[in-house]
Amino acid sequence: MSATSQKSAPLPDDIRAMKGGTPIVSLTAYTTPMAQMMDAQCDFVLVGDSVGMVLHGLPSTLGVTMEMMILHGQAVARGLSRAMLVVDMPFGSYEESPAQAFRNAATLMTETGAAAVKLEGGRHMAETIAFLVARGVPVMAHIGLTPQSINTLGGYKVQGRGAAAEALMADARAVDEAGAFSVVLEKVPATLADEITAGISIPTIGIGASVGCDGQILVVDDMLGLFTAFKPKFVKRYGNLGEDGEAAITAYAEEVRSRRFPAPEHVFSDKAPKA
Repeated sequence: MSATSQKSAPLPDDIRAMKGGTPIVSLTAYTTPMAQMMDAQCDFVLVGDSVGMVLHGLPSTLGVTMEMMILHGQAVARGLSRAMLVVDMPFGSYEESPAQAFRNAATLMTETGAAAVKLEGGRHMAETIAFLVARGVPVMAHIGLTPQSINTLGGYKVQGRGAAAEALMADARAVDEAGAFSVVLEKVPATLADEITAGISIPTIGIGASVGCDGQILVVDDMLGLFTAFKPKFVKRYGNLGEDGEAAITAYAEEVRSRRFPAPEHVFSDKAPKA
């Protein structure tokens, strides 16, 4: 069932059940107003650690903290009533051990009201995913390009080409078997993404993958044209709000300097208007 016809927010099992059906719609959000705008259209909304680059000006996601994720998670939660909330686990909050991952995942869910957390990694994170799921923490996995690993991946490169395809397929099967309810495929060749989608039991959520994935996700600031520092190949801009915003600010500045703003209708008289 699509979020557009659902009266209450779906749960992870509802998202899992959408495998092979109507494509799952998802976007990132970091603020209450943005969450309110997408709530009626999205099946789930992700508070991504991309917030570090998009809103905080960081060079990568590696500087994002638990405190940042909790703050933005709480803001997004206030704007949602129909879409499921998922929050990213930031770098350093889950890699050390399953126990560390559980403590931080529990904190994120308790503080934000999220229905699930997302973490990066395939086979090497399978034990952690299983540990979390067994303790009541639904997990969305993330394989392919994993931005928290850019220093070991050598940058933001396509993952799974050539001989690497078999390893990525193994990652997908591992997170499926570990109990993840869905998996994000980022920057994966379309043919491989289709093979993964057909070869595992949980929904695949594509971002730079394939139209054949079970769902899609984009960073909302990318698709609205608000974030303009760079534009990944996989982003389609459905708006140019950044350009509109710059034009509006320029017009405002010109009117202030020429004393055309505020105009008479924007200021107050000495006497209150009569009732």
